[in-house]
Amino acid sequence: MVDRRPGNGRRPLRGRAVIDENLWRELEAPQPDRGRSTRRLFPESPHDIHLGVTHPGRRRMLLLRAGARAADLVRPLLNDLPQTHGLHLSCSSLSARDFELQVSLTADALREVFTPLAEDIARTVKDAPGDTVLEAAVRRFLHWQQLMRAVGVDGLGKEARRGLYGELYFLREHLLGVLPQVTAAEAWTGPEGTNQDFQLPTCAVEVKTTVTKNPVTLRIASERQLDDTGASRLFLLLVSLDERRGGSGESLNTAVDRVRSLLDSPAAAARFDTQLARSGYFPHQRELYDEPRYTLRRVDLWDVNSGFPRLVEADLPDGVGSCSYEISISALERHRATAEEVTELIRGTDG
Repeated sequence: MVDRRPGNGRRPLRGRAVIDENLWRELEAPQPDRGRSTRRLFPESPHDIHLGVTHPGRRRMLLLRAGARAADLVRPLLNDLPQTHGLHLSCSSLSARDFELQVSLTADALREVFTPLAEDIARTVKDAPGDTVLEAAVRRFLHWQQLMRAVGVDGLGKEARRGLYGELYFLREHLLGVLPQVTAAEAWTGPEGTNQDFQLPTCAVEVKTTVTKNPVTLRIASERQLDDTGASRLFLLLVSLDERRGGSGESLNTAVDRVRSLLDSPAAAARFDTQLARSGYFPHQRELYDEPRYTLRRVDLWDVNSGFPRLVEADLPDGVGSCSYEISISALERHRATAEEVTELIRGTDG
């Protein structure tokens, strides 16, 4: 099989790996012979990471080449790798010393999932130690498999849908329009499992969403969620919604589309799609998210500062961890903050 690399002589993709449909279409351009078109990602990385498209079948792939030691380390994971419909992972030898890991798209229904998956794996492995690079890629692929199984055929559960809607609301109303698009999209870190949903140089924001008419308490997931260690300022935002089927409210799909319509930066749009997929929102399941509809009832904002009722890691005795707890909303009154205050801090991120 012959490698053909469109754009040889052009500068490879640097910095952010912007994998979008335009790049895929360039790689899918008809070729006279059998083979594959490739484009290198992260050329500053010591690892050989490429996007690829086969010809004439036009199968999309992420390709990662490494040495024999890396291949030996990854074989135990490959032996027990579960199958996922529409995705295929394999490792083949190119020579006695060189091996290639291929992550391939085998079902068109997952085309829009494959792009953030490929970019996420590429980002994960670009700085990995040499001998562990293939293992890191396979473990990240396993993470995506587990995420897709957890979401299942019914899509995100009610709580997850509400939580995602609340995060999209904050992204749309408080970050986009205030910050450059890429900066705003990169501030949304919750889907990566960070302690807070949004992290910026000037502040961090944890978003809670509820459909309870008059909530009395807020549930905090862990002792790190309201821990401001390393954050300049920390805010807690509560988005209160009315939820119903039908009506004039906004569906989760509409919220996604409204954010996407604001992103004319390919890098920001790619980051946004990756974070949606990490949240469990997959494009091939869009029909599941036309209902319910959400209408904003109110937004409450608090400054997590001195005296704020919370548990943090430093408060816990040795041997105690992974604590969830509830805080009384009535105890937060003196910690209220304004949207204008937070907006000014956020604006300072771009200063």
